[in-house]
Amino acid sequence: MVGENTNHELLDALDPERSPLLPDRHPTTDLFVCDIFDAAPKGDMASMEHPIFSLSTKPDRRVRRYEHGHAWIEITPSVKGLATVHDRDVLIYCISQTIAALNEGKPVSKRLRLRAYDVLTATNRLTDGRGYDGLKAALERLLGTKIVTNITTGNREELDGFGLINSFKLVRQTREGRMQELEIELSDWVFNAIRAKEVLTLHRDYFRLRKPLERRMYELARKHCGTQAEWRIHLERLQKKCGSNSTLKEFRRLVGTIIAQDMEHQHFPDYSVSFDDDMVVFRNRVTMPALMRSAAAGREDEAALSLAPDTFDRARAVAGGYDVQWLYEQWQEFWCMNGKPELKNPDAAFIGFCKARAEKYPLPR
Repeated sequence: MVGENTNHELLDALDPERSPLLPDRHPTTDLFVCDIFDAAPKGDMASMEHPIFSLSTKPDRRVRRYEHGHAWIEITPSVKGLATVHDRDVLIYCISQTIAALNEGKPVSKRLRLRAYDVLTATNRLTDGRGYDGLKAALERLLGTKIVTNITTGNREELDGFGLINSFKLVRQTREGRMQELEIELSDWVFNAIRAKEVLTLHRDYFRLRKPLERRMYELARKHCGTQAEWRIHLERLQKKCGSNSTLKEFRRLVGTIIAQDMEHQHFPDYSVSFDDDMVVFRNRVTMPALMRSAAAGREDEAALSLAPDTFDRARAVAGGYDVQWLYEQWQEFWCMNGKPELKNPDAAFIGFCKARAEKYPLPR
């Protein structure tokens, strides 16, 4: 049986005081004038709903088929194994950058040219040789994992076999062989979801969750609970939606460990997790941006960050033609996704954000 979270269980046993979250490997002192963190992390809803990615920490070469109602999906690995939940980070980064470009009215395509360092930093990965080797291995698994499904994205059904990405290319490398730039071409299935904006914003601490099962549980909670007060799912059903290969008894133990750690550390993003007999209960911590809660509830909530009335006039002077209300919403979402850090001068921070956005992404005149 392919192991799930085996290494993490061993490390937890060796160090009971270990935080369930990875350290923030790339803290920034200026969260609001920052290039690579501009785009809030976003996942496509189709792969958040269905168990496409492996939970294993070892090569998973099982062919899996998942059926739910009329929907079905079959996933076939390459010799290097199925793409993992951690490999999904690369897709999240690509989706986030493309959605940000769409929101700014920029043309987008399936082919993205990226700095490898930015991908590693934005997804909280190591930036030493291990990080670059891991990125290359992730790209190989994403390319090698083949999917056949009748699940639509962007109202299009792709019945041909396809990969999660169509291709990747290392554009430039250092003398030591470390990649600097890369090109990734997304599959039509993923790109259709992006163009239709069938995506959901993820908490940035998603990239700090150590265990693949925790990440998968968060994706499902984000998809099904959303901004509701709570979401309940039977343990056996959760196991199926997670794509776990464990026995039900072992799966209960793994989920129970996550629940116990969340009760102690309250580390699970956006939602608390608990058991109610054979039901797993996710309860909204109300940490998502006020903007998202307002839209879901059909009402206007009090702004999470209040600004002086003349701040918007000052912002317009540096915003290069952008709608400052839209910029305010983007800024507020970014603030929430980074844990609502204390700001000594929110008005100055917002004006700095507007100026940086206008300078980096100038609107056509």
